[in-house]
Amino acid sequence: MDSDRSATPIPSELNELVGQVIGAAIEVHKALGPGLLESAYATRLCRELDLRSIPYEKEKPLPIDYKRTKLDCGYRMDLRPFDLRP
Repeated sequence: MDSDRSATPIPSELNELVGQVIGAAIEVHKALGPGLLESAYATRLCRELDLRSIPYEKEKPLPIDYKRTKLDCGYRMDLRPFDLRP
């Protein structure tokens, strides 16, 4: 890691939102335990986010930009909590 670069502080609101999502994921893992298919955890995480009133989107397209060329390769985010765009 480059020691000349300083980390950008995370705004407290964003830090709180991230903590809520991580807490939901931990709750699901505690309840289900290890070893299941990803789909089991994904559906239960969506349920946990619903219970906590945390908004999310599933299977959100993720285009890739490479040298000013948009590559629509079919990438998708499994889960995108919140919409933090201005």
